Amino acid sequence: MDAKIGKFFESVGNFFGGGDHIPWCDSDTIASIEQEVADAANGASEEQKGESLMRLSWALVHSKRPEDVQRGIAMVEASLANTSNSPLQTREKVYLLGVGYYRSGDFARSRQLVEQCLEIAPDWRQALTLKKSIEDRIARDGVIGIGITATAVGLLVGGIAAAVARKK
Repeated sequence: MDAKIGKFFESVGNFFGGGDHIPWCDSDTIASIEQEVADAANGASEEQKGESLMRLSWALVHSKRPEDVQRGIAMVEASLANTSNSPLQTREKVYLLGVGYYRSGDFARSRQLVEQCLEIAPDWRQALTLKKSIEDRIARDGVIGIGITATAVGLLVGGIAAAVARKK
């Protein structure tokens, strides 16, 4: 019985806590990759520079800091616009954009990008996981919105009822 109660509270916590399965990146890792990018700018091959920038973009869109996420989105968008990419590179960059928009709260744009990834690779697990996280988040936000609306309506009706009761 205690196990069932524990699972119930865990599921409620995950529902309201947003327990997605997308990894996070800390600021120390980002700083170390920024140093790697700076080092690559001084004499590394174009391929190494590109790989370093891709790692930095990945780290930024997976950051918990909104300003890092926005910087990562800008980097990925610029890299998509400036180079001719293979389908694999395009898929990876579009996925990173999807993660960035998910982290920034633009779920509609994120879902659109994930769908684009799945057109390229329909069985890609990362994109499918992100799609599920997006759909779960949209559903949860909808339920919370309905709860807030119901509470507001209840308070309004209660206030009107109290006002009517006072007049009598």
